[in-house]
Amino acid sequence: MLGLLLAGCNGVVMKPHGDIAQQQANLIVTSTLLMLLIIVPVIVLTLYFAYRYRQSNTEATYTPDWDHSTRLELVIWGAPLLIIIALGAITWISTHKLDPFRPLDRISEEKPLAADVKPLEVYAVSMDWKWLFIYPEQGIATVNELAAPVDRPIHFRFTSTTVMNTFYVPALAGMIYTMPGMETQLHAVINKPGVYDGLSAHYSGAGFSDMRFKFHGLSDDAFAQWVQSNKAGGNTLTRADYLQLEQPSTKEPIRRFASVEPGLWSAIVDRCVDGKKMCSSQMMAIDAAGGAGKGGVASTMRSPWRDADGLQRDRTVVAALCTPTNPLGLPLDTADASAAVKKN
Repeated sequence: MLGLLLAGCNGVVMKPHGDIAQQQANLIVTSTLLMLLIIVPVIVLTLYFAYRYRQSNTEATYTPDWDHSTRLELVIWGAPLLIIIALGAITWISTHKLDPFRPLDRISEEKPLAADVKPLEVYAVSMDWKWLFIYPEQGIATVNELAAPVDRPIHFRFTSTTVMNTFYVPALAGMIYTMPGMETQLHAVINKPGVYDGLSAHYSGAGFSDMRFKFHGLSDDAFAQWVQSNKAGGNTLTRADYLQLEQPSTKEPIRRFASVEPGLWSAIVDRCVDGKKMCSSQMMAIDAAGGAGKGGVASTMRSPWRDADGLQRDRTVVAALCTPTNPLGLPLDTADASAAVKKN
């Protein structure tokens, strides 16, 4: 009967097709077996003692004054301690080995990573209630569809538009959180061609249950064809398109963009796509320089900083704010700019 109830379950979590997910599944099995080394004997002994020393069993030894056994104490405390030490060692090793920010050092257990292999870069944005994927090297973007070549490392970079969410492709790797104004990462690989389910694994509102997408594991040639099919006849994903796309909607169909406006990802992470407010990195640069007063803003004039793409920009907050084309409409005078920054 139990087998029939479980017949409809999908076992992809424990039998995935990506090396990272497989290592995580092995970790679950190892940890469970170690814990069962304690749990099973305790259950068996509990049942045995209840039967052996039942009231009706007059043959059982009755020693009401017994209170200590060194041998028994060693077993009771020593065995769990050894299990805890083993679990701690496994946790320490796996925490570093399976760190999502750590680049891959192998394709699979049998296949090492070649030195000349370059990871596929994918930028992912969780929206209300859909997923946007940007391929910076290929220059394309998709909504609710993801693809990658088999046996090629994938470097994901995640952010969110409004609320915290979770990216999860069970066949590929574990869940990774996405947060507005922040960037998280994941290194993973898919080892078998196929079409896999991807979803949001963190409740984020009314359209959460339909926030799903398909992940395609393709051969190199099939992936190249998929990229070209996205480029054919598509539109450019501009900032205006993005602002329209990020508006809440449910059951969003697959959409493809043949190109992406330069700097869009940086603006998404910096939360200044509309150009009507200061970017987060600029605010942090001002704060790092001592605040938004006249001295604080002026002291940032020659301070380099890094944008969301990790590129060092030797430019200044003052220069960004006080150009004639400044979208904030701030005055050119430094003192007035300082006051405006403080006000905003």
